[in-house]
Amino acid sequence: MAKTLLITGASSGIGAATAKAAASAGWNVALLARSTDKIEALAGEIGDGVIAITCDVTRLDDIRDALQQTADRFGSIDGVFANAGTGVEKPGVEGGDPEEWRGMIEVNIMAVLYAAHAAIPHLKKTRGQFVVTGSKAGRDTFKGSVYSATKHFVHGFGENLAEEMREWGGRATVIAPGMVNTDFFDEPKPTKIQPEDVANAVIFALGQPETSAVREIYLMPND
Repeated sequence: MAKTLLITGASSGIGAATAKAAASAGWNVALLARSTDKIEALAGEIGDGVIAITCDVTRLDDIRDALQQTADRFGSIDGVFANAGTGVEKPGVEGGDPEEWRGMIEVNIMAVLYAAHAAIPHLKKTRGQFVVTGSKAGRDTFKGSVYSATKHFVHGFGENLAEEMREWGGRATVIAPGMVNTDFFDEPKPTKIQPEDVANAVIFALGQPETSAVREIYLMPND
């Protein structure tokens, strides 16, 4: 029976690349994003074994409903990839915009917590895995960066969650890339990490035997 992976932020970039990689590896895939047109187009591209669910990841009820829809469609959930994330336009603390921070914290922190909280009852049934997108920014210090601070949270939470999930045979992994060539940046970054590179890391972590738990994968551009 095929395993099932639910992905947030699945409409483009790392999320879309991971959906394609997972489908190629034989997984069923649930695509979650606010952009209905994009995830439906991606679902059409992937073909069988996929469901597209319009979802606001900052709403716990939306996440719960999406997980239940996925379980109803495919029978169970074996992995959740909390990939949705965002940054801010105004850098720094003194020059930053507190309202921007609030929106970013909702996506980068609260949405991750919501996804984990709602996913664990499903993952317990399959001894499944929770994967979350961290960042080099969560392993390093960046002057006045509130974005970096949100990713520091993700890294700390990922380790703590892994210890909780370990009690029942589950696993948690933080994927920590440096600069990735996605729409996050205004200009293309062809020499940096590609979304497909990150997707391969996710599939690698998900494919480990039961005796191995990959807690973190740290990727850097090779240019």
